[in-house]
Amino acid sequence: MDFALAATIFGKEHRFLGLDWNYLVILGLIGNAIFSTRFLVQWWASEKKGESVIPVSFWYWSIGGSIIMCLYFIFQRDPVGILAYLPNTAIYMRNLHLIRKRKLAPTAAAPSQTPQQEA
Repeated sequence: MDFALAATIFGKEHRFLGLDWNYLVILGLIGNAIFSTRFLVQWWASEKKGESVIPVSFWYWSIGGSIIMCLYFIFQRDPVGILAYLPNTAIYMRNLHLIRKRKLAPTAAAPSQTPQQEA
């Protein structure tokens, strides 16, 4: 599917601020915004904790942004963009799997130990 066909599928191009806009460009902007949001999420979580952390939501934002960006580059028929975003989703999903696996692992705490009270 070439760009002309993609533009036909996604609507007419419009000129605004000297740039060509269509639904495909908007899809790319949304994907980029979602992908970039992951950094704000990570920064916010780190500031709250006072140290560098990567919250689980970081990986969900990464997956969403990567999928949308990969679709954008597929419609653009851009092999560089496709190769940049296609493998990322699998890596992000693997990270989520490892996080879940760790949370579900049985604890090695002895029965005499009690959980810490939150302050």
